[in-house]
Amino acid sequence: MTKETKDTTQKEHGQQNRRAFLQNSTLASTGLFLAGTSPALASTTSGETMTIQSRGYAAVDESGTLVPWTFERRSVGENDIQIDIKYASICHSDIHQMKGHWGEQQYPQVPGHEIVGVVSAVGSNVTKFKVGDRAGVGCMVDGCTGDDCAHGGEQYSPGTIFTYGYPYDKSPTGISQGGYSNNIVVRDHYAIHIPETISFEEAAPLLCAGVTTYSPLLKFELGPGVKVGVAGIGGLGHLAVKLAVSKGADVYAFTTTAEKREDILGWGAKEVIVVDSDDAFQDYAGQLDCMINTIPYQYDVAAYASVVKPGGFFTQVGMPINSEVTVNALNLAASRVNFNASLIGNMQETQEVVDYCAENGVTPQIQIIPATGINQAWEDVVNKNARYRYVIDAATF
Repeated sequence: MTKETKDTTQKEHGQQNRRAFLQNSTLASTGLFLAGTSPALASTTSGETMTIQSRGYAAVDESGTLVPWTFERRSVGENDIQIDIKYASICHSDIHQMKGHWGEQQYPQVPGHEIVGVVSAVGSNVTKFKVGDRAGVGCMVDGCTGDDCAHGGEQYSPGTIFTYGYPYDKSPTGISQGGYSNNIVVRDHYAIHIPETISFEEAAPLLCAGVTTYSPLLKFELGPGVKVGVAGIGGLGHLAVKLAVSKGADVYAFTTTAEKREDILGWGAKEVIVVDSDDAFQDYAGQLDCMINTIPYQYDVAAYASVVKPGGFFTQVGMPINSEVTVNALNLAASRVNFNASLIGNMQETQEVVDYCAENGVTPQIQIIPATGINQAWEDVVNKNARYRYVIDAATF
């Protein structure tokens, strides 16, 4: 068989598999359970499948300016749930991706991976959720569901579908579309339960910012007497401070924004270091047990790492433009720290952080905005004026 023949055969098989999926995922064949007949559940026939009408805000080019957009989502399959979104919060990752900072994008694209709402439909195989449950969705919407997940985490599996902008043959638009919208359809495994003891709007930022900081902090084994640094006190960093304080650790917060000092101390940080020059690190050289860095831009990695003890851990979670940081290898070597990076968290950790925060009163500092305020909020995030997580009221989409 020639390469051309093989490629053609594989393509035909892929098309046949996709047609089979579409045929099997119609409302009639899934045994779909619906909560009433609200407008959010209205479906139309498109080709061989039923699609769900959605409305949200999308980027249409690399300017990153968001505009209202009406689009279609896939139908609810037998292992899926549909969520009527109540709130979706803004992550700096949304801005980076919509502006093409991490690579060329397909548009229109709806961002948003901090999503909470109410389950409005479930597939026939779903037992984890029922209609009316409070549910949340983070950075992933489909993929492996158990032992087949690579390296102990769904986020590292090659088959994982991330929440927006990811090639996705189940999506009518060809890519996954995120949570700046009034509804979403996800594989049940990739949704988590939202406890009644935390509000929807406070739970939303935990689905990315919360788990992204919680996952590496767990590995630090925090407790009384442990000195942990947090660099970059924005949406992720402020939650890292609160989580580490709740574990009894001594938190040293590093920020370039002096105006945040009183807020940070109010969350229980032991010290706030305003980084206005390289001299800011000198008094702390080799003093901390570990550090988590949430800065989403280029910065002097070795300078921040210098405050960690030899053999301590420095974890990068911020994702700068091109997902790259540069480092002076000699200066980093002089610190003798263990430098590593962490990617969000797995589904078990995502449920854990929401439960932990609900049980221990660890909540993000938020500002609720209407959909018409998204573009201004994005400017505030970029200019370091957000305090500290913007949460969009999905009723305004």
